[in-house]
Amino acid sequence: MLTLHGAGIGSGIAIGQALILDHSLRELPEFNISKDEADAEVDRFIKAIESTKHQILRVQSELPAGSPSELATFIHAHLLILQDPVISQAPIATIRERLINAEQALKIHANALIEVFDQMEDTYLRSKKADIEQIIRRIEGELMMEPDETRERVAEGLEGKVVVTHDLTPSDTVLFRDRQMNGFITNLGGPISHTAILARSLKIPAIVGLHEATRFVGNGEMLIVDGKRGVLIVDPSEEILQEYHQRKRRIRRRREVLETLRAQPGRTRDNQSVELQVNIDLPDNLPTIKKCGSKAVGLFRTEFIYMNREQPPSEEEQFQAYVNIVKTLKQPITIRTLDLGVDKQASNGSMLENVTNPALGMRAIRLCLNNPELFLPQLRAILKASAFGPVAIMIPMLSSLDELEQVLELILEIKTEFRRKGIPFDTEIPIGGMIEVPAAAVAADLFARHLDFLSIGTNDLIQYTLAIDRIDDRVNYLYDPLHPAVLRLINGILKAGKSAGIPVSMCGEMAGDTNYTRLLLGMGLRIFSMEPARLMEVKKIILDSDTRKLEKSASNILQCSTTQQIREMVDQLNTTTKH
Repeated sequence: MLTLHGAGIGSGIAIGQALILDHSLRELPEFNISKDEADAEVDRFIKAIESTKHQILRVQSELPAGSPSELATFIHAHLLILQDPVISQAPIATIRERLINAEQALKIHANALIEVFDQMEDTYLRSKKADIEQIIRRIEGELMMEPDETRERVAEGLEGKVVVTHDLTPSDTVLFRDRQMNGFITNLGGPISHTAILARSLKIPAIVGLHEATRFVGNGEMLIVDGKRGVLIVDPSEEILQEYHQRKRRIRRRREVLETLRAQPGRTRDNQSVELQVNIDLPDNLPTIKKCGSKAVGLFRTEFIYMNREQPPSEEEQFQAYVNIVKTLKQPITIRTLDLGVDKQASNGSMLENVTNPALGMRAIRLCLNNPELFLPQLRAILKASAFGPVAIMIPMLSSLDELEQVLELILEIKTEFRRKGIPFDTEIPIGGMIEVPAAAVAADLFARHLDFLSIGTNDLIQYTLAIDRIDDRVNYLYDPLHPAVLRLINGILKAGKSAGIPVSMCGEMAGDTNYTRLLLGMGLRIFSMEPARLMEVKKIILDSDTRKLEKSASNILQCSTTQQIREMVDQLNTTTKH
């Protein structure tokens, strides 16, 4: 028996025989061509791009009835990536200038683009490099005139099998599910990749980022995939098999219970109201929001409007995007202003100057304040959209009151202009700040005096507090939400909001992790914002909790001096039947 660990997806368990796909990476040819051969090589590349486009459109047309709405979002994203000049145009110039084959030219520019995403500090955006890699592999397959192996193998009998592969596209994830795939394991990917998000939505047990999985698992071997714990068991004993079959039955019964809670309000046993909101990044996510039962959007990421283009979107384009969401949802929505870093293009299309450490460089509100031609159109568009429904503005990565004062002054100037011109907007539009930098967390009481609400961004707050990169495999074991310093900062932010009489939400991954729900309730958090797929699990815990008892436990936990002590007490808090 062999046990491997990766990033688990969902809370389900899959048991079945392994089906190995694309066991090894494709070997790409590299050779020089003559000047006379350049036109033919360029033509070959263009045909590969077109063929890849038709391939994606075919996937779209072949989607089974009842496919989740998220899939349309992912396919649209892949089509946008395919149109990116770095992918579709730059290799053509390189073929002609350097007289090299198309595969080699594509690789040069693909690596450059992937490196840009690797440098992104925003974890969510960085994870999107997986989509680029999937598109590149499709183009490579067309260049080498290879069949789409993954789709070729779909018809070979996936029922009851666990797919083990280097990577899996969102569209193939759906097709495999419809052919009764039990679960999947990939070498690549992360917990917030498109494929991972889709797997959670479809309730497919999976483990991603297992690196050498295809080397250690043999075709036909019996596997257990524990999506909650991220554990893969190869060739389990009969005793272990029986234990996991029992776990599967318990999970199935729990899901049936969760469905009955969808319409219930978020309220604890001691009658404390808890608001459950969702995070979204694309307009196509809207149907998912309605299905999960959320009443508000706690974080709407606006970066999608800026991606895969040379020039930033106009004020009108942004306004149309925001107002469409506001009208469609008909519920409160908090729009986060642009949160990009040094790796993205400025408004003139040129790359901003790189720095040694992009995590500490020109990103988020720093980038916006240094590029008003980028920032002002967005603020104006959000204010205009506020005339059509309840909208709030949220400023990311604040670290000083000077930054906040600059933002508030800009908003005041726009409001004054709109009043003069008779442009409608919400004169009382709430303005909040993301507290995700330790400096802002320590000074949360100062920020709270000038804002209408605070939102705790735990992803960055934990990274900055502990000085680690949670995407870096070499140090991500140090990423720990239960570190005493992290909990003290969160507690201080909650107290600052309470003292100022303003709401405090949490929109980082910690808010959607049921391991921390009771602790956060005990610390005083009453607004949770998370991925839609996680909402019902969190709601179940909230409905079963008594905050009066949890407050005492949380107070004791905050007195602990080591992470181990805290973890033991949190485990006890989560396993006690009466809360």
